[in-house]
Amino acid sequence: MRFLVDFNVGRAVADYLRQAGHDAAFVGDADPCMSDVEILLWAVREHRIVVTMDTDFGELVYHSGYPHSGVLLLRMPGARREMKIHIVGWILEHHAGDLPGHFCVFDAGVLRIR
Repeated sequence: MRFLVDFNVGRAVADYLRQAGHDAAFVGDADPCMSDVEILLWAVREHRIVVTMDTDFGELVYHSGYPHSGVLLLRMPGARREMKIHIVGWILEHHAGDLPGHFCVFDAGVLRIR
């Protein structure tokens, strides 16, 4: 799978995804200050699923109508990198086929797929 990991999720998650055999780009390698719109455009252009902790992506997708190739929103404020990696691994193990083209929210131990 192809992912675009937002700066707020961290390089460790991008590295984990690469080690697991996925094509993962990290926003921080291109521009840590990249806007959310630019991130979505990059992800659509390269058919990548955005992994983010930024709730503004819901606004962009649902209210402003921006296209996406899939968004995985992690609602895990204050989570350490180890926990983010664990949760992303769990999501991929159990829901990898549900991610492309869907807006998914992980919150309080539950993954909601829209």
